[in-house]
Amino acid sequence: MDEKAQARTARIHRMTFAGVYPLYVQKAGRKGRTRQEVDEVVRWLTGYDAEGLQEQVERKSDFVAFFAAAPRLNPDAAKITGTVCGVRVERIEDRTEQLVRYLDKLVDELARGRPMDSILRR
Repeated sequence: MDEKAQARTARIHRMTFAGVYPLYVQKAGRKGRTRQEVDEVVRWLTGYDAEGLQEQVERKSDFVAFFAAAPRLNPDAAKITGTVCGVRVERIEDRTEQLVRYLDKLVDELARGRPMDSILRR
């Protein structure tokens, strides 16, 4: 991993889910999508229920802790492909960074108006 990628990964590891979550909701909301839909994609990826997700927000868990505590990462997450911020998600070496980028990609797809069945790889 080059220095630029290492710095990006370190920055992502320090970010809190609680800090990014409202941005996901805002992004989706600008395109007419709901907080419930954002929650649905987060729960699909992580296995959190509504209470567990809210607890992670209240704890202000960083992304490392957020994904480490996830009840069940969805095995279909590997079907998420494409680029986020110019980075191909399927080629990211660091697992936490890859999961964050998967989540970014799901929210991007939601904001672009894709049907939920398509977003959730059904």
